[in-house]
Amino acid sequence: MWHQTELRLRAYPRGFHLITREVVDALPELAGLRLGLLHVFIQHTSASLTLNENASPGVRRDFERSFNHLVPDAWPEFEHTQEGDDNMAAHIKASLLGPSLTLPVQAGRLALGRWQGIYLCEHRDQGGPRRLALTLSGE
Repeated sequence: MWHQTELRLRAYPRGFHLITREVVDALPELAGLRLGLLHVFIQHTSASLTLNENASPGVRRDFERSFNHLVPDAWPEFEHTQEGDDNMAAHIKASLLGPSLTLPVQAGRLALGRWQGIYLCEHRDQGGPRRLALTLSGE
């Protein structure tokens, strides 16, 4: 079985946001899958996806502070500056984390670890709504 759908996320503020529930809710077909994979792909270059701690909001805030320290906005060495002080930094952060996740499916559910959740990593101050391509395969 193959199934693909587009998930349109509302605009989130800059930061790391748990979106596991939104992803699962967009895929009622998940419940009928015994074994398979879910591929999640973000169709943007200034936001990314990652899988990490789903319990403590402090983890998400620490991610944001760490990435801002590693790749600061308005770094004087940036050449691509036409789209705002946060744009080039957002592209670099998105490249470091990546645009996709491939997750196992078992018995109609994502087979995530107890403390794992899917993050939308919004790297822009005004990133706007985001689109995800969700591709489900399995039996």
